[in-house]
Amino acid sequence: MSQTVVNVVTLGCSKNLVDSERLLKMLADAGCKTLIEARPESLPKDAVVIVNTCGFIADAKEESINTLLQWGQLKSRKRIRSLIAMGCLSERYKEELPGLVPEVDHWFGKTDWSGIVSYLASLNPATAPYDRIITTPRHHAYLKIAEGCNRFCAFCAIPLITGRYHSRPIEEILDEVRLLASRGVTELNVIAQDLSNYGHDIYGESRLAQLIDRMADIPGIRWIRLHYAYPADFPMDILDVMARRDNVCKYLDIALQHISDPVLNNMRRHISSDQTRRLLRQIREKVPGIHIRTTLMVGFPGEGQKEFDELMEFVREQKFERMGAFAYCEEDDTYAAKHFSDSIPDDVKQQRLDSLMALQEEISLSHHQSKVGTRMKVVVDREEPDYYVCRSEFDSPEVDPEVLVSKNTRCRRGDMIEVIITAALPFELMADPVV
Repeated sequence: MSQTVVNVVTLGCSKNLVDSERLLKMLADAGCKTLIEARPESLPKDAVVIVNTCGFIADAKEESINTLLQWGQLKSRKRIRSLIAMGCLSERYKEELPGLVPEVDHWFGKTDWSGIVSYLASLNPATAPYDRIITTPRHHAYLKIAEGCNRFCAFCAIPLITGRYHSRPIEEILDEVRLLASRGVTELNVIAQDLSNYGHDIYGESRLAQLIDRMADIPGIRWIRLHYAYPADFPMDILDVMARRDNVCKYLDIALQHISDPVLNNMRRHISSDQTRRLLRQIREKVPGIHIRTTLMVGFPGEGQKEFDELMEFVREQKFERMGAFAYCEEDDTYAAKHFSDSIPDDVKQQRLDSLMALQEEISLSHHQSKVGTRMKVVVDREEPDYYVCRSEFDSPEVDPEVLVSKNTRCRRGDMIEVIITAALPFELMADPVV
C-alpha cells in the first residue's frame, strides 16, 4: 500500500501553528508522509491537503475561505485527491461552511487531531500530548501553555471558538520544554490567549511566575519570551522573574486595546485608564529596559473624536517599543454585535488607524536611533545575499523588527552573536558583528 501524502497549510496565529505541528507528528507516527505548506505543483495527484483555518476577524475568515476555494479548484481538476478543513473557522461555522465550499471532503474542529488521523490512516498510535514536528527554524519554537479564554471581551469571538480557559499542567509543559531543548530549540515564545490567567483553573491561583522560573532552569534554553498577557488581574510576580532571570527576555506582549474609559467599558475590558497607566508604570519600574508590545483597536462603538484623541495622546505618552493596531470589525454572536451599532464609517476607521500607525512609526524610529552605537546580542534567523537576518531579545519572530547584520564573519542559523548597531530605520536595525 502506498504511503499517504498529507500537505498541511496553516493560517492565522502561532497558536494554530502549534496545533498543526502536533497534527503533523501524529500523522507521521501513523505512517503518513507529511509536507508543510507545499506548493500545488510539487504534490502528487493522490495527495491530501489539510487547511488549518483561522476565524478570528473578517480578513482572516476571508483568507481561510479563499484558501479552501483555491485548493477546492485543484481538487475539482483532480490535482489532489482530498481536501480537509480544520481549525477555528471550521469549529465556529461547521454547519454553514459545507454548503459554501462543497469541495471540502470533511470538516473537523479546532483540536480533533485524532479524528483527522483516524480518517486518513488505519493506524492511530499514541503520541505524547505535547510532541510535534517543529515547522519554525530549528532554534526557536512556540510553546502553548493554555487554550481558551474566560474574558469574553465585547469584540472577541475567541471564547466562542475555543471555549473556557484550560491551563496545561506545569509538569507536562516542562517535559515538553526538555524535549524541545534536546532537539536543539534554544528560544521559546510562550503563548496563550491570556497568560495572566494561567494556573487559576487547575491550581486555584496564578502559576505563571512559577512556570517560567522553572522553565528558565532547563539547560539549553537561552531566551524565553512572553506573549499575550491580559492587563486586568496581571500576575505581578512574573515581573520579579523577568528581572532576576537572564534567559527570560525583557519583553512583554500585553494587548491593551484602548485607554478611554468609555471605550474600555464598552469593550468589557475589566480595567480603567488609571489602572492601565499604573500597571505600565509598575512594569517599567520592576523590569528596567523592558520592551512592551501592545495591540490597540480603533473604531470600536463609543469611540468619538475625543476618545480617539485620548488614545493618540496615550501612545505619545507611553512610547511603546512595539505596537500593532487594527480597526474594529463586528464579529458574529459577540457581545458588541448584539448590543452596539457598528456606526463608525469605514473611512473614518481607516483614517484613525493610519494616524495611529504613523505616530508609532515616529516612536519606533526614535527608539531605534537611541540604539545606534550600542552593543546587543542577536540570534541569526536566516542568511540573505547581503546580510544575516537576526533578532534581539526584544523581537518576536515575524511581528517585530529585525536586525540586519553585515557579513563580516561567518554565521549559521541559530548562532547567537554580539553586534554593534550602526544605523536605524523605523522597523529595522543595521549592525556589524563584534569581532
